[in-house]
Amino acid sequence: MTTRTHVFTAAALALALSGAAGAAQAQSRDQIRAVGSSTVFPFTTAVAEAFGKTGKFKTPVVESTGTGGGLKLFCAGVGPAHPDIANASRRIKKSEIDQCAANGVTTMTELKIGYDGIALASSKKAPPVALSTVLLWKALAKEVPVNGALVANPYKLWSDIDPSLPKAAIEVLGPPPTSGTRDTFNELVMLEGCRKLAEVAAAVPDDKARERACMTIREDGGYVEAGENDNLIVQKLGANPNAFGVFGYSYLDQNHDTLQAATMDGVALTAETVAAGRYELSRPLYIYVKNAHAGVIPGIREFIGEYTSERALGDDGYLVDKGLIPEPKALREAARVLAVNLTPLQF
Repeated sequence: MTTRTHVFTAAALALALSGAAGAAQAQSRDQIRAVGSSTVFPFTTAVAEAFGKTGKFKTPVVESTGTGGGLKLFCAGVGPAHPDIANASRRIKKSEIDQCAANGVTTMTELKIGYDGIALASSKKAPPVALSTVLLWKALAKEVPVNGALVANPYKLWSDIDPSLPKAAIEVLGPPPTSGTRDTFNELVMLEGCRKLAEVAAAVPDDKARERACMTIREDGGYVEAGENDNLIVQKLGANPNAFGVFGYSYLDQNHDTLQAATMDGVALTAETVAAGRYELSRPLYIYVKNAHAGVIPGIREFIGEYTSERALGDDGYLVDKGLIPEPKALREAARVLAVNLTPLQF
């Protein structure tokens, strides 16, 4: 009996110490923490710096973990051990909503901050190139149709696909599977390019099997996973003029003196072509706010107020200088009302 009493006493003490540690952690967490997309990272970082300069709250901590990795952290639970905001270069998935709910994250606010275009960029030391989703799919798919069947991708040089393309090895530096940019690239390039080829449909009649085949990227060096650091891809392009890099428009915009983007199906990547919906590889960008943390972690509502302000998101806002492509003003104003009021997302 005495032994059992000691066990329960020890357990109670451990629980009390755990609670005290949690309370101390809650008290020590006096700044916002954001995780997620490397594409959205420079925008949230710029807002965090502007927010911190007001002197009312500490500058938020922003980490680049990739969209998938960020949402996994965001959805892991409620409390100071978990992030307050997730940056995302795609919309949150139903499976991620379910994972959030399973861990007690039952309400969140979604803010669409603007638009981005995915660049297929190369060094300006190389000649400009015109590409298409079909050409890119043929260059990067693990298997391509030859004589009516899918076979291991035989293309080693761009000129193997089209004689007008450079006689250079196919090398595309891009994001890993945890990245929202990779998700979007799979959908807008791999899947759409594949769908335009009747030979693939003939070779793989089953819809689900065909979709898997369309979005399976080669692993023989033609596509190189370069991590979640888009600046690293930019640096590598400078060292290898024959390579292409996959990243958001903002990184192209910030490095326009050394990099160029391939045209895609005859359309150049510019802020204007993305805003007009003419550039095929364009997408909306988001942040997600954990509603349960508002009023607990200092400054969340005020931070969202700064993020949605015209000085940040407006046509002449400081995020436009960072490469963000803004939504029309009426949509920005509607989004601001929802965001500042922390209106829960109805998925």
